[in-house]
Amino acid sequence: MRVALVYERLREEERQLIRAIEELGHEPVRLHLSSKFLPLDHGETFEAEAALIRAISATKAHASAVTLSSLGVRVVNSPGVLSICGNKLTTTAKLSEAGIPTPKTAVAFSLEGALEAAKSIGYPLVIKPVNGSWGRLVSLAQDEEELRTILEHREAIPSPYYRIHYIQEFIRKPGRDIRAYGTEEAFITAIYRVSDHWVTNTARGAKAVPAEYREELADLVIRTAEAMGGGFLGVDIAEDEERGLVVIEVNGVTEFKNAARVTGVDIARELVSYAVR
Repeated sequence: MRVALVYERLREEERQLIRAIEELGHEPVRLHLSSKFLPLDHGETFEAEAALIRAISATKAHASAVTLSSLGVRVVNSPGVLSICGNKLTTTAKLSEAGIPTPKTAVAFSLEGALEAAKSIGYPLVIKPVNGSWGRLVSLAQDEEELRTILEHREAIPSPYYRIHYIQEFIRKPGRDIRAYGTEEAFITAIYRVSDHWVTNTARGAKAVPAEYREELADLVIRTAEAMGGGFLGVDIAEDEERGLVVIEVNGVTEFKNAARVTGVDIARELVSYAVR
């Protein structure tokens, strides 16, 4: 089978995916989004039967998935899954509908509404952009004064997205959170992301450490993938002292080089196997 790798930059993860495609006996087809185009004509035939969407930009990932899917290509992840995972508000709504534990979350469309939401949730709290990754533009407000300052800066940004205030309860993590990998069919592996900072993201300097297998964790990952509509996902999970595991975010184009390195699990091979099954 010919398997397209849809990418913007050839990072370590994409190189591992090309290696896995070849090792599994398939033919890799590189589709560099910055130098290629995709036809939107049902009479066209694409040069691969399956495609791995690896665009860094969530907008480009969704657009390329929609286009390839319309041409009859099996894409991982699907446009529907990328649409849900690319928006934190939509992700939380889907998790809530499925009864999956998440931090207390509210959405407000004005400073006044955000202040009312903060009273309901309680300080400290976290303000996030509805889209974005790597912990960028995620802010912690300890009190109303800090919240007002953060929101005034957000509302000065010339994008309607920053007038949607996604406000979330601050979970007091035990110096780590969990990044777990899986699909609607299986749990694959997980790491702890250890950091003294409240943003426990390896892109922000957190240390990756293998996480021990727990049935509760595996079940949560599979149920989360089901709630997203399936797909090969990276699920960010916090350990709350009272409620146990709570899902914070779900990543539709997930990075995995650090997890593969410390766990020894060939995540690239798992992803390719899922795409061509």
